[in-house]
Amino acid sequence: MTPNRLAAVAVLLLLAGPAAAQDRGTVDPKPLPPLASPDDPKTPAKALFGRKATPTHMEARAIGFYSKGCLAGGTALPVNGPAWQVMRLSRNRNWGHPELVAMLERLAADARKAGWPGLLVGDMSQPRGGPMLTGHASHQVGLDADIWLTPMPDRELTRKEREEMSATMVVARDRTDVDPAVWTPGHVAVIRTAAKRPEVDRIFVNAAIKKALCRDAGADRGWLAKVRPYWGHDYHFHVRIHCPGGDPGCTPQPPVPNNGDGCGKELDWWFQDSVLHPPPPKEPPKPRPPLTLAELPPACRMVLQAP
Repeated sequence: MTPNRLAAVAVLLLLAGPAAAQDRGTVDPKPLPPLASPDDPKTPAKALFGRKATPTHMEARAIGFYSKGCLAGGTALPVNGPAWQVMRLSRNRNWGHPELVAMLERLAADARKAGWPGLLVGDMSQPRGGPMLTGHASHQVGLDADIWLTPMPDRELTRKEREEMSATMVVARDRTDVDPAVWTPGHVAVIRTAAKRPEVDRIFVNAAIKKALCRDAGADRGWLAKVRPYWGHDYHFHVRIHCPGGDPGCTPQPPVPNNGDGCGKELDWWFQDSVLHPPPPKEPPKPRPPLTLAELPPACRMVLQAP
C-alpha cells in the first residue's frame, strides 16, 4: 500500500465517524426528528435504521455482511449482568443476534474466572442493525461487539458515569507498543478468553496491542491468529462472531489466513514510519457516500418496515 493510499485510508477513517468509545452520551436522550422525505431513495439508510428504537418481532436473522446488512429478531443484552455492564445507554446499541448476546454472557463469566473483573460492553448493534449514524462501518448484522479495555469496577456504575466516563487508552504515545503503566496480564487474559471461544471469528485490536499479545502469550499461541491488527481500537477490542448456523442470508467473512499466529513480518508492516505517520494526501479524499436502503439486501426493507 502506497504512502498516499495509507494517508487516504487514515483520513477516510476519521471522516467515517468519531472515536465511538470516547464520545460521550447523555442522561437525557431525545428522539431524532422525523425525516422530511423518508421514502426518498436517496435517503441514507443510517437515517432510517437510526430512528428505529425497537427490534422486529421476527425470527432472528443476521442479513447480509457485517458492514452491509441488517438484523431481524434482535435481542438486547441486559444493561447489568453478573459480570458485565453496558456503557453509553443513550445510544441504544446493546442489541444483537441472540447468539452474540449468549456469547457475551458466557465470555463475561469466563473472563472473570481468568482474572478480568468483568466486561464493560460498548456498541453492539442497533435494534434492527443496519448502518449507524455515527461511529462504525460494521456492527450492522448483530454479530459485532466492542468491549472496553477498562476493567469493570466492583460496583454498579451510575447512568452519568456510563454516559461520560472514557475507556482506557492502552497504546503508548509513540504508537509502537502498549503503555506499560496501563497494560496488565488481565488485558491478555480477557482477549485470550474471547479469542478461544469457538463462536468468535475475529478480534480487532490496535497493532500495538497485537504486538503486546504476541510478546505476552507464552507457549499457548493458537488463539493469536484470530486477533487481527487494525487502525483505531486503542481503547477497546472488537469481537466478531461467525454467521449463525443455518442462516443462509448471512454473508461470512473469508477465513482467517492459515499463516501462523500473525506475529511475524505481517505485524512489522504496521510499525513502518509510513504507516504510523503517513504523509498527508495532496488532496483530501472525499468521504464515501452513505449507503442507501437499495444498496442493502432486499430483506432489510422488510426489517425496516416491520412493526
